[in-house]
Amino acid sequence: IQIYRGVLTGYNEAFIISTEKRDEILSNCLDEDERTRTAEIIRPILRGRDIKRYGYNWADLWLLWIPWHFPLHLDRSIEGASTKAEYLLKTMYPAVYQHLLQHKEELSARNKAETGIRYEWYAMQRWGANYWEDFNKPKIIWKRIGSILRFSYDDKGCIGLDSTCFATGADIEYLCCVLNSKMGHYLLKDAPKTGTGDLLVSVQAVDPIMIPIPNDSISCMLSEKLNILKVCESASVDNEIDDIIFSLYHLSPEEISFIIGA
Repeated sequence: IQIYRGVLTGYNEAFIISTEKRDEILSNCLDEDERTRTAEIIRPILRGRDIKRYGYNWADLWLLWIPWHFPLHLDRSIEGASTKAEYLLKTMYPAVYQHLLQHKEELSARNKAETGIRYEWYAMQRWGANYWEDFNKPKIIWKRIGSILRFSYDDKGCIGLDSTCFATGADIEYLCCVLNSKMGHYLLKDAPKTGTGDLLVSVQAVDPIMIPIPNDSISCMLSEKLNILKVCESASVDNEIDDIIFSLYHLSPEEISFIIGA
């Protein structure tokens, strides 16, 4: 399992847009090729507040996915802000460039040690350079700081904002069920806390917990139950998941009662 943080734009007002603004940008494209290219870099975005157990309430918001040196972001030889990259953005994605240009003053005023030096004024501040492709994989996504534990399953390629963490890897649906279960909450009870008492559910909290490796039957069973809970809440299905997870830990009735009451 790999655990990462979401992206940091440095100025959400420029990069996070409504469906109405997305449609406007696409309508300003000069031809179908530009529209196709542009649509590919406008991705659904999830914030911490959008996360619920198993599913999420997408707020109809989109992220302009502009990494460092875009559209030359795959060129590892580029060091520092690239005028060539900006020229290509302007010529290949003129509608996006014009949108970002309206926010150039605010974007340029971000981290003075980096903006315009390590990366271009129009790029996101942190974009997951070493794991950006993992956003496309089935994943668990959760709010990084909060008082309530909620783990959401996503297989739609949503991008998570910096207020979230996400995990990819084997048996990810099963893992989502474990983390959302009463047993999962018990295992995370000693997660680090902020000064205000909120849980800090980072990789340091999730990575050490001990979770049984499931067989195919268990994985399939929990996957079916997860698909139900993504659509609507069900106390009975929730309880069924808890019972299955408890059985994997071979707990006695007394131990189960203790965990439920913890």
